[in-house]
Amino acid sequence: MMNKPNSIDDYIRQFPESTQVLLQELRTFIHNIVPEVKEAISYGIPTFVLNGNLVHFAGYAHHIGFYPAPSGLKAFEEDLAIYKRGKGSVQFPLDRPLPWDLIERMVRWRLDEQLAKKTKKKPLKP
Repeated sequence: MMNKPNSIDDYIRQFPESTQVLLQELRTFIHNIVPEVKEAISYGIPTFVLNGNLVHFAGYAHHIGFYPAPSGLKAFEEDLAIYKRGKGSVQFPLDRPLPWDLIERMVRWRLDEQLAKKTKKKPLKP
């Protein structure tokens, strides 16, 4: 059983070296797409925050879970058809290369969604 991590570094260190490499690559990749994103641990997994939760990822024995929110999964439903999915996640098997182009498109889509949320004006109180 994993210890409760205090940081993404703590989280990643709990995995076998080959999985650590992939998790760190994913972390760096997301930072390269959204340099201003903040890191957190939410729901016990690495979370990237910009105007709320942007995306999460998690390591497992046989896959990396990627969580672009249910809206992100719906937007890329056709692209994700070859992967096992949950309500808010997609599973990328460890024995196959990560789909970097797809991950980038999902992160950018979620970024646009989060930024649109930020610019919406709240209605004036009556």
